[in-house]
Amino acid sequence: MPMDAVLDKAVDVARQTAIEVADGEEWVGDHLGTVRIEDRLITHQFACTMPGYRGWVWAVTVSRAPRGREAAICEAHLVPADDALLAPAWIPWADRIRPGDLEPSMVMPKIEEDPRLEPGYEAHGEDEDAAEIWELGLGRERVLAPLGRDSAAKRWYRGSHGPSASSAVASTSPCSTCAFFVPLTGSMRTTFGACANEWSPSDGTVVSVDHGCGAHSQTDVERQSTRWPDTEPVFDTDAVTSMDMATPDPVEEPEPEPAAQAESTPEPEDKAGSPEEPEAAEAKDAPAEETQAPKGEEAPEAVKAGAGPQGDHIEPPVVADAAASAEDHAG
Repeated sequence: MPMDAVLDKAVDVARQTAIEVADGEEWVGDHLGTVRIEDRLITHQFACTMPGYRGWVWAVTVSRAPRGREAAICEAHLVPADDALLAPAWIPWADRIRPGDLEPSMVMPKIEEDPRLEPGYEAHGEDEDAAEIWELGLGRERVLAPLGRDSAAKRWYRGSHGPSASSAVASTSPCSTCAFFVPLTGSMRTTFGACANEWSPSDGTVVSVDHGCGAHSQTDVERQSTRWPDTEPVFDTDAVTSMDMATPDPVEEPEPEPAAQAESTPEPEDKAGSPEEPEAAEAKDAPAEETQAPKGEEAPEAVKAGAGPQGDHIEPPVVADAAASAEDHAG
């Protein structure tokens, strides 16, 4: 059908409407064309120049009444074109979460129709809860279905604890012959078990029976000597001084110098506390020279009688005077 001439010419009216919706003339680009929707109803498209909206267009729909000569605006909005940059399709969180995304503070919603599970009363064979049914009269509400067991077994077998792991390829013996291998119960006991060796990198994880590592209980290697042998010790006796820590070393006091000792010696004092006069010292030595008589002469009687051991002159007692004074008293 031919395009409506009145609506086809309403480009300016549609552009003005797009500018008002974009809140700026700079965000509306060139006119890209028109799209006929119905009779007397078309859409004008303008390029969008806003950052982050590559491939989006401004769509302004116009119409007119029968026999009308003016175009009326129906709606205007931003829509993506064929090569527009779009966000990924919305996926609910319960469907978007993947293994490994669950954190300690997160709780997953319950999946009512989980194909990996089945009602507990339908379980049979080696995987049924015989112990719980016997004790409580009722087993778990849901248990693993064959689909869930098969998918888990394939995932574990292809993972880092299966036979294709690098440690399993380098190992000389499989986990099935290791003393630390604890088989699982149920239908998986012939294929998987848990590792209980604290020295193994797989400690506390589920491993396949044909997995392996260097911590196998039966493997051994020859002990090698160290690459850095110990050398003979070197003793430096010159740098060691023997000391007796039981008794402390005596402390040597410095001796006074002779000059200082002579200066500190006080001069002798007489009984009165004053130093002797030089004349008195000379007088002590003088009588020895004076009492000596010249050669060939005798000393006087008085000198002989009164000479002391040191040559001092001693006066003899006057006896005659004492007798005379006694006679006078008697008369």
